[in-house]
Amino acid sequence: MITSPFFTKPTPLQIVMAKVMLALLPGIAVYVYAFGAGIIIQLLLATLTALAVEAACLKLRDFPIKPFITDGSAIVTAWLLALSMPPLAPWWMIVVATAIAIGLAKHLYGGLGQNTFNPAMVGFAVMMVSFPAQMSRWAAPQALQASGLDAAAQLGYIFTGRLPDALSFDAIASATPLDSVKTTILQHGGIGDLFAAPLFHAGQLGHWLPGMVGWIALAYLVGGLYLYASRIIPWQTPVAFVAALAAISGVLHLVDPARFMSPLFHLFSGAAMLAAFFIVTDPVSGPTTPRGRLIYGALIGVLVYVIRVFGGYPDGVAFAVLIMNLAAPFIDQYTQPKVFGRKGKAA
Repeated sequence: MITSPFFTKPTPLQIVMAKVMLALLPGIAVYVYAFGAGIIIQLLLATLTALAVEAACLKLRDFPIKPFITDGSAIVTAWLLALSMPPLAPWWMIVVATAIAIGLAKHLYGGLGQNTFNPAMVGFAVMMVSFPAQMSRWAAPQALQASGLDAAAQLGYIFTGRLPDALSFDAIASATPLDSVKTTILQHGGIGDLFAAPLFHAGQLGHWLPGMVGWIALAYLVGGLYLYASRIIPWQTPVAFVAALAAISGVLHLVDPARFMSPLFHLFSGAAMLAAFFIVTDPVSGPTTPRGRLIYGALIGVLVYVIRVFGGYPDGVAFAVLIMNLAAPFIDQYTQPKVFGRKGKAA
């Protein structure tokens, strides 16, 4: 028999953020296995920068520092930003990106709960537009492992830009799967023999999953399911995002499989799974109504595909999210549910 009380207390913000960070750990673990310790360095730099900028902004605004600095929100933003950027990017890039995310995208709009745009995606988008060459310098997981580039060498490269004498970055560099697809189609008009490249076989997952990148995406999926099971995120946004991305990529793949990649490729490439469960589910910059979340998630999925395939960037998650952040209040306004006992919608 169910008894009172029937009102439940909201989950404290610190617990929510702790569970989000816990859900990211499987993806981080696979990331480290694939790319080495560089991502740990980036996470530490982003975390320290986020806490420092958060404290400085709170001090300037004459807000108490301890309650906000310990709620975990700045650290989650820092982690999402670091996981979106190349693991061997110069140290100053993650520092500048994090400072922009916390100082401008968060506190300029009033701080926690007031930001119009997703802070992590603002930081990433600014870096992508400002430094496209550096943002496209990714190392190939298999080349990294074969080179024996240890944590100390990766640390040295991040801070000094120098590798051991017998190694150059070009020897370990590789385009991402999304970048390889876009370049191959532009040069040859179709996918051709792209799947013969080692990039698509690392981890021996076959053509449908792009190597180690696919393993990382699967780890984010596991973390996302944990968040849903813990009632930290709603189901509407990630389901709508995944369904829309799969639907549009599936239709075009059926129409022209030589030019358009399969839905599974798009779902498990780039930041799709990270976006589905950790970015588009941001409760502050997204809609709050159930129907609005479905519309919001679906439109982001469509925009991601359009930017990936027809736009100028290999992955379109950041730009798609920021565009739809602008539309979130409008979506909320027109998807309000009916008020109980009234015929019309909520005023």
